[in-house]
Amino acid sequence: MDPDEIGRVEFEPDHIEIILKKPKNYSSDHNLLFKVTSIGIYLYSKKLIVVIPEDIQIFEAKQSFKLTSMNDVLIKIIYGAIFHFLGHLKVINMISDSIEKNLDASFDSKYLLNIYTLEKSLVYYITGINSNAGVIDKLKMFANRIGFSTENIELIDDMIIENNQCKKLAETYSHVLSVMITTRDSIVNSKLNNIMKKLTVAMVIFIIPTLLTGLFGMSEFTLMIGEQHKYLGFFLFGSGLIVLSAVTYFVFKWRKWM
Repeated sequence: MDPDEIGRVEFEPDHIEIILKKPKNYSSDHNLLFKVTSIGIYLYSKKLIVVIPEDIQIFEAKQSFKLTSMNDVLIKIIYGAIFHFLGHLKVINMISDSIEKNLDASFDSKYLLNIYTLEKSLVYYITGINSNAGVIDKLKMFANRIGFSTENIELIDDMIIENNQCKKLAETYSHVLSVMITTRDSIVNSKLNNIMKKLTVAMVIFIIPTLLTGLFGMSEFTLMIGEQHKYLGFFLFGSGLIVLSAVTYFVFKWRKWM
């Protein structure tokens, strides 16, 4: 029942124990986090016992073949796990496309968190798919000991191909999300740098007149220009500050610093 249990095959005197990884049923409470669970399969000569932690579908394979033995049922269950992963991967891809469109219109942190959650889900899925690959390879290795027929071995070969395709698909989606996260982080950092640059330019433009105002805006300035000319002096001083600010602005604009 441990969701972190590693997939494996163990041989006992009267049966075979198989731990298989399978996606959990998704719920809206998971907030776009897709998880993986473990199912136990106990294969006897005339019966097969499946232990599952929740009510999940175990027969989802599209391949239709006759179930004439317990080995056929086992292969059907493994096929179901592979196609369950494929189905969830398609859903994850659709969700990521929708999030990408929303990100183009808004840089809300909610969408970035959703991407991080999907990326975490794909890590779980890639680990689960790799674990199942080891199980399938070991079943093929001990096909004669288990008693697989020629048809069963051919189906196992098909499963190996399907599982590899599923793995590559998950890795592709994971890479796309990683690139999307990196790109969005770069865009956000670039926008932040532009904002800080503009604030710095604005500060420089206003800091020089502010400094001069602090130096000459006291009573000493009146003594310098004389009491009878104080209005004209302050007018010229204010005009000079405006001109100085405008010159500073155009210099920054000419130098492409803003």
